[in-house]
Amino acid sequence: MSETRRRTAGRPAGSGKATGGHSQSLVRGLNLLERLSASPGGLALSELAEQAELAPSTTHRLLQALQGQGFVTQDSELGVWKIDVKTFRIGNSFLEARDFVGTSRPFLRRLTALTGETANLGIRDDGTAVFLAQSESPQMMRMITRLGSRAPLHASGVGKALMAWLPEDELERVLAEQGLSRVTENTLHTPETLREGLAEIRRQGFACDREEHAIGLHCVAACLHDEHGIPLAAISVSGPVARIPEARLLELGELVRDTAAEITTRLGGRVPADSGSGAAPSP
Repeated sequence: MSETRRRTAGRPAGSGKATGGHSQSLVRGLNLLERLSASPGGLALSELAEQAELAPSTTHRLLQALQGQGFVTQDSELGVWKIDVKTFRIGNSFLEARDFVGTSRPFLRRLTALTGETANLGIRDDGTAVFLAQSESPQMMRMITRLGSRAPLHASGVGKALMAWLPEDELERVLAEQGLSRVTENTLHTPETLREGLAEIRRQGFACDREEHAIGLHCVAACLHDEHGIPLAAISVSGPVARIPEARLLELGELVRDTAAEITTRLGGRVPADSGSGAAPSP
């Protein structure tokens, strides 16, 4: 076999410089889509070309190709370019297919490795929090929640994290239907104290359960949000007061908050502006 044939053996037909050119066009086209998706009002050709650092002629050629496939459209009156229905459908299919339980599992394991405590994930089922996933603490004395078990929203870290960003009308409905029964002597059992607590959760980005669901147990939790900033689920770290004293709640709360923000981003969600700040490293 000649040297030339040895170098090209195994390559797909048509590979070479032409493929590189096609790949570059694909990357550039996707870059244009990303920039248009971040500008709901649309962008003029000159603005888009400047942002993408492309010549206007190249930008126009790529936009015409995307328009031909239904990914972008041009407003005939304003002259700006916008994403079209096919781009929306692709994005929407991702949102429908996202698996927040599966996505969260490695983050729960990381939280356990970093804190030595049990990490949980739960969702809201009307007036209760339901636990769907867990990473158990390796400690002999540890908090274990049976998967599928429930806790009152107002008397649990996960529950309060979920309540904090509910729309006002939904929060009012939950309070009217479920009430605020006392689970322990520390439970927030009046609308006034609960609302103060929810406001604090929104300010700091995480919820604290100070023996409100079980005496001797402390918990910190933070919310995962969907693309509208609405609560999707919540994660928590919990353990005995002896290992999670008051002084450690802030430290763990910030860690859980930042981890929840990372999961939210991974799921294509949006962290509300009043949800604290920070970012955690990848698992």
